[in-house]
Amino acid sequence: MRLTPSRSARLLASAALVTAIAAMAAGCQTTQSAATTGSLALVSPENRSEADWRRDLADYGPQYRANPDKIDVALRYAQALRATGQRAQALAVLQRASIARPHDKVVLGEYGRALADSGDFQQAFDVLGRAHSPDQPDWHILSAQGAVLDQMGHHNDAQRFYLTALKIVPDEPSVLSNLGLSYALSHDLPKAEEALRRAATHQPVDPRVRQNLALVVGLEGRFADAESIARADLPADEAAANVAYLKQMLAQQGSPQKANVQKPLANARVRPEIGHTANSE
Repeated sequence: MRLTPSRSARLLASAALVTAIAAMAAGCQTTQSAATTGSLALVSPENRSEADWRRDLADYGPQYRANPDKIDVALRYAQALRATGQRAQALAVLQRASIARPHDKVVLGEYGRALADSGDFQQAFDVLGRAHSPDQPDWHILSAQGAVLDQMGHHNDAQRFYLTALKIVPDEPSVLSNLGLSYALSHDLPKAEEALRRAATHQPVDPRVRQNLALVVGLEGRFADAESIARADLPADEAAANVAYLKQMLAQQGSPQKANVQKPLANARVRPEIGHTANSE
């Protein structure tokens, strides 16, 4: 079977940015949260389709244009814009909201994620830092900050943020997944595998987490194990094609132990996830 970039990269393309980085991935799946700004709630992206987000655009777009100062509507409209790939417009909406409500932590959290979407990582990190406080830390924001730091190449610093988040939610799979990818990016594959295996023990397993685990196991040179893991979510021929593609990439760089981990990860657009929604719990 002939490999094509789009087909053979499916194993490798898990945990790409959705908001974000990446994760942060991923993005960070949160429960529906009642925003402190009012009665509307930001919604979890889990199990939402493109059609759902398009309906939100149709619902909240006219409301926003009629009254752009209504913060709850602005947040939902921006969330739908981000989910449908309209990042520049979402950033503009959230920038306006952040000027109107400079101390609103929900607004700041969403604005920080939108900045990360646009590639403005330093400002994103600074804004996310204002979205919670040391006496009231928010693990969603901590994970997002870690994802931004990973995007900036500061992997050791990123890992400290993930580990702090895990003190609040010890086995949160989205944070463990980000941590595992961060370890992979810093060339610590055994720790990456350990974190991702922990994330994959939680039911139901996010397929992206399992595919991230397959990627890391493949990077360690255990291709049969990687293919077995990938088959849980992919047809057998696609799992085999993905692992063959990964093996080919590593062969071009030498042994798996000496391979440049950054190259397959970068080619696959694999990054920790910044997350989609804020949580005011």
